[in-house]
Amino acid sequence: MFTPGLLDDADSSHAEAAREIVVTGDYVTLHINGVRYLEKPPLPYWLVAFSYKVFGVNEFSTRLPMVLSIMLLGILAFRWGRRAFGERTGIYAGLFVYTCAGVYLFTRVLIPDVLLSLLIAAALYFFLTALEPEAAPWRWFAGYALVALGVLTKGLIALVFPGGAAFFFLVLTGEWRRWREFRLISGLVLFLAIAAPWHILAGLRNPGTTEHRGFFWFYFVNEHFLRFLGKRYPRDYNKMPATLYWTLHMMWLFPWSLYLAAAIRTAMREWRNRSCSISGQNEVQRKSDLATRTRLLCWIFAGVVLIFFAISTNQEYYTFPAYLPLLLLLADGIAQCEQVECTSGVRAGWLVPSAGVLAVIGIAASVMLSIGLWQSRTLPFEADIGNVLSQQDIDAYTFSTSHMLDLSYASFAALRLPAALAAAVLLAAPLLSFILRLFRRHYSATWALAAGMAVFLVAAHIALGRFGPYLSSKQLAEEIATRAKRENKVMIYGDQAFGSSLLFYLQRPIDLVEGRTTSMWFGSTFADAPKIYLSDADLQRDWSGRERVFLFVPPYEKARVDGILPERFVIAELSGKYVYSNQP
Repeated sequence: MFTPGLLDDADSSHAEAAREIVVTGDYVTLHINGVRYLEKPPLPYWLVAFSYKVFGVNEFSTRLPMVLSIMLLGILAFRWGRRAFGERTGIYAGLFVYTCAGVYLFTRVLIPDVLLSLLIAAALYFFLTALEPEAAPWRWFAGYALVALGVLTKGLIALVFPGGAAFFFLVLTGEWRRWREFRLISGLVLFLAIAAPWHILAGLRNPGTTEHRGFFWFYFVNEHFLRFLGKRYPRDYNKMPATLYWTLHMMWLFPWSLYLAAAIRTAMREWRNRSCSISGQNEVQRKSDLATRTRLLCWIFAGVVLIFFAISTNQEYYTFPAYLPLLLLLADGIAQCEQVECTSGVRAGWLVPSAGVLAVIGIAASVMLSIGLWQSRTLPFEADIGNVLSQQDIDAYTFSTSHMLDLSYASFAALRLPAALAAAVLLAAPLLSFILRLFRRHYSATWALAAGMAVFLVAAHIALGRFGPYLSSKQLAEEIATRAKRENKVMIYGDQAFGSSLLFYLQRPIDLVEGRTTSMWFGSTFADAPKIYLSDADLQRDWSGRERVFLFVPPYEKARVDGILPERFVIAELSGKYVYSNQP
């Protein structure tokens, strides 16, 4: 929660949007660098702004709402798994959430996906339990309220995902015949009472004109429908190749994804043993059938999310809402197969082969890390890891995990401690888990692997801290702060995203040279947008003036800037990022 510093791009941009809520008191129209930021709904920013008011503006308070969301997601997994499948499955489900590679990887940046996942998964949990006999009516209203909060978190997909999952579930089970119990009218009123006011106010405060399209077009058409079709303007999102899109989920759900065979076996066994439809059961049967309902709903829910983003433009973390239902299914599959093996003695669900594959992967990964450490044994420690990374094509960085491609042997000199820790635990934990499964010590085997993953994630966080200078401009902001007076100009050359942490740490307006791009485009079209957008000619004019100017230059723009500013003074340099000034 305290380290590293906020990263450039989405992390610090979203934190800055929350900080400007506190500064301006405007809870309707978000701003970044004083410019309207209307791409996202406001709930995550409201939560961070509230955290700032209580704990101050810092890294801890920025990450607090996300950390609480992760904790609650694990508690929901435990509660749902225990209620549907029993104590062991509940424990496993919560454990898998907290030790899953993708959950760690995609919550290092301030993005709303974990909060969205929590809200819509909780909504479906209340929806499912509301179908039980004699269920309290408040469960329906809790579901509608949570979906509305989800819409305020990440837009209409918070309605599409649980709505689509519930629709297919009701059709397949025949439960749609109970539609009179669903509190449709009162639930819709509650949903609109929560979700509609902000959208209406945002539309009224950010209207369109004959020369300018307003909030409703930009938010609903451009950011929802055109983004889905891959025609959003400006286009700054890619679509992953289909093979990569599907197979990478084995990595995001690692190590538990290797037990997919157990989940599939459990699902097939349930399908074969199902002697009557869910809707035809009596009350006693219905009470005991939450497990069957949960399995069906989880498969449908995960399928809706995965198929939706297989069609749409996507980033790796977009499918985060599918993680909880898939991890519930994996926890159920492992627990069920463990029970079969322990009671009957028959090998079930490929538990031992899955553990064996994990052991082989762990040994291979440990060997690769050891080779990297050996190759770097004579190289000096480099505090700025950005100096020893191999730079890739800048177009690759539109994917959130693209920086993994930058690793080189030389970078291991800066990663010796986390790499050695990861190599040790990847060798020991999966191998120990495999041995324990051979002796049918399944509960201990699962916990051994989870404990190993916890240590591995500690190593990953240490490594992330070493990448801080490369991924964040916090140190450069501190260098500027020690030299710049309030009347001096601070500028970023190019897209603001590549130096957005300057905004958060300097807490002052920053001019953008040739930076009317991506998230800064739409807000710039309003007549009252701040005059922060400069051209190369404007930069050259200010550079030759009497006022002192500080210019942040990302690596990919350095050659161009050097060509238009022949006389410059280097104030600071970090990981290929420079701060120039027109005065010594």
